[in-house]
Amino acid sequence: MIEIPEFGRIIVDGKEYTYDIVVYPSGRVERRKKEISKKKHGTSHKLDPEELREYLTEDFDVLVVGTGLWGMLSILPESRELVKDKEIIESPTPEVAELFEKLRKEKRALGIFHITC
Repeated sequence: MIEIPEFGRIIVDGKEYTYDIVVYPSGRVERRKKEISKKKHGTSHKLDPEELREYLTEDFDVLVVGTGLWGMLSILPESRELVKDKEIIESPTPEVAELFEKLRKEKRALGIFHITC
């Protein structure tokens, strides 16, 4: 279960994280490797294909991107191209977290969650 209790925090299955995370279809959770995008674009608010490739280690049906509390994270067109055969859902993190929970029960969902702006 995913909860967003406040800016800068996310809780997954009872464990609190204070950084952006990736939730794999298997349930594994890891820190988002946003430094890859930040190094290339000067900001971690752009999801670069090089960063996205890091998360393509498990098969999935749908990519869910929590874009932050105010929707600042965006998926670059080149990143979309990497997963063009998958469903992509992006929305502010509080809105998409609940949807991700529902999707996880029906599909193999890969989630990337930005927890600040």
